[in-house]
Amino acid sequence: MTDAGSGSDAEDDDLPPESRDEEEDWALAPDSDAEFTPDERRREFVRQLAEDVRGESSESKQLSAILYRVSDLYDPDEDTSPEEIYLNVRRIMQIKERGGLKRE
Repeated sequence: MTDAGSGSDAEDDDLPPESRDEEEDWALAPDSDAEFTPDERRREFVRQLAEDVRGESSESKQLSAILYRVSDLYDPDEDTSPEEIYLNVRRIMQIKERGGLKRE
């Protein structure tokens, strides 16, 4: 998967002043030494939850996407961490707060 949370300073320049980062994103990410060993049963359980909560609203779709991303922690074919998931979700919330991506 691509890392949607690897924002640049240029992206922060597009945010309203109150939404701009005062610190680097990585400084805000929670530190975690947790190891997530591949666990097919857990991965499938979380992915089933993601399917169950997915609905028509944008909020349910976002929650579903977050849960699916969390399930990647238990997928041996995915390379992610709790920190990356946190940063991705944080970035999504910043974009949503400013009204979405502006296309020019």
